[in-house]
Amino acid sequence: MDQAHPDRSGPGDGRFFARTGPYPLARLAQEAGADARGAADRMFSGVAPLQAAGPDQVSFLDNRRYLPQLADTRAGAVIVSPAFADKVPSACAALITPQPYLAWARVAALFHPREAATPGIHPSAVVENGAAIDPAAEIGPFVHVGAGAQVGAGTRVGAGAAIGPGVVVGPDCRIGSHVSLSHAVLGARVTLFPGARVGQEGFGFAVGPAGFVSVPQLGRVLIEDDVEVGANATIDRGSAQDTVIGAGSRLDNLVQIGHNVRLGRCCIVVAQAGISGSTELEDFVTVAAQAGLIGHIRVGAKARIGAQCGVMSDVDAGADVIGSPAMPFREFFRNVAALRRLARRPEPARGGRGGGAVAVDPEPG
Repeated sequence: MDQAHPDRSGPGDGRFFARTGPYPLARLAQEAGADARGAADRMFSGVAPLQAAGPDQVSFLDNRRYLPQLADTRAGAVIVSPAFADKVPSACAALITPQPYLAWARVAALFHPREAATPGIHPSAVVENGAAIDPAAEIGPFVHVGAGAQVGAGTRVGAGAAIGPGVVVGPDCRIGSHVSLSHAVLGARVTLFPGARVGQEGFGFAVGPAGFVSVPQLGRVLIEDDVEVGANATIDRGSAQDTVIGAGSRLDNLVQIGHNVRLGRCCIVVAQAGISGSTELEDFVTVAAQAGLIGHIRVGAKARIGAQCGVMSDVDAGADVIGSPAMPFREFFRNVAALRRLARRPEPARGGRGGGAVAVDPEPG
């Protein structure tokens, strides 16, 4: 094969993604937590979507609308729910589980594990006195590590990242290129994608007779274990208390988290959403794209905030809200339906004496 153009068939281009395997069906079933139907020793070399997979690849089906692709697939094995197990072609092995997408994630990660750190400090990196970098960490080119900062074992810090004085980065973290970190403490297995900004001053000022007076922002950012923060997202440090991102939470690209915000466990905040200062999200809250939450409110556990929603007051646990101002889904769509009915009504006839049209001078007087 031409080395300039390596094989790109299916996902996992070898120029960008590590690959392991092959693995037998029995190992895949174990990893996926699925029941296997097929020869336990049949070998597989990778994963691919239904329409592109070959006989040595694994695919999945988690949506009824793709059943026609299942019927035509050449995949060697397919991960499916019990409801679709009888639809798997006879030539395919089946991995049967109530959660096909979760099983797919586990199998894909088996073939394409996260790249391990290459221990060492690049010669162009600057490490200030008093910084503690674990020997098993990787510090990339042009990284700056401030005095007193700590970087844990197995952590990778990408090119051009800046880790401020006193910052703590736990073990097995991934700090993307050009990330800036200050006034922050990170737990284990935290991922910050390129360009994320964590720990900068929050948006706080008082109004004086001569103009605005900035309020010192004296808190920190605490990011708990297994959090992911998307590219170019921003998390302000607290003003007098800490900004907290709860364990397992996921922040998409271009998310803004204001000072003193507290996210519970496993919250989801989708792209271009913004959460104003001192707002609290309890566990398992979802905030959809471009939603905006004002400050000093509380969103109850497992609530869901719809896309482009404007949230101006507390939201009850388990509630689904949408619109601006935010309201329950059913109320919102009743309002939409009422407006549509009004729009369809014919306008009443307007006329002067004898039913004729009334002439109006556009510039009276």
